[in-house]
Amino acid sequence: MKQYQPFLLFITKFFGSYIALTLAYKAYLSKFDLQANEIDGITKMVSTQVVRTSRLFNQNVEIIKSNSEAAYKVLFNDQFVARIIEGCNSISVLLLFTSFIIAFSSSWLKTSAYIIIGSFTLYVLNILRIDWFIWALYHYPEQQQLLHDIVFPLLIYGLVLLLWLAWIFKFSKK
Repeated sequence: MKQYQPFLLFITKFFGSYIALTLAYKAYLSKFDLQANEIDGITKMVSTQVVRTSRLFNQNVEIIKSNSEAAYKVLFNDQFVARIIEGCNSISVLLLFTSFIIAFSSSWLKTSAYIIIGSFTLYVLNILRIDWFIWALYHYPEQQQLLHDIVFPLLIYGLVLLLWLAWIFKFSKK
């Protein structure tokens, strides 16, 4: 049993932190009435930041609150191209990233710093990913499924993998 102790500790820390963080996020979301199309604060923040960053690139992007769901409709050059929902805010990716880093934790300070820097990096990439997705959908609407289901998840999860590998090989004590 002693030979499996590092693996069991990893599994316990990973799932323990993932479950705790997920429950905390679900508790946060429960404060919003999705039946009344209420949008959570994090998704609101992501949506407004998408508009701000798109304007940095001289793109004409606007968001309009949907009347039929908890979402923002995204207009590019006054044309509807997408919607931003709770799942677009990157929190689920950040919870997964954080849980893995905790599972391979090093010192408290180093682990916390890496989680903050990595989460910020992922958050910013997610904003830019949404901006690029909006631009791509406007110009290549026939590629929506490929872009949404394959290309853009590869970007965010690819960065998560790179950050995990950097943590394991450069910063973790394990």
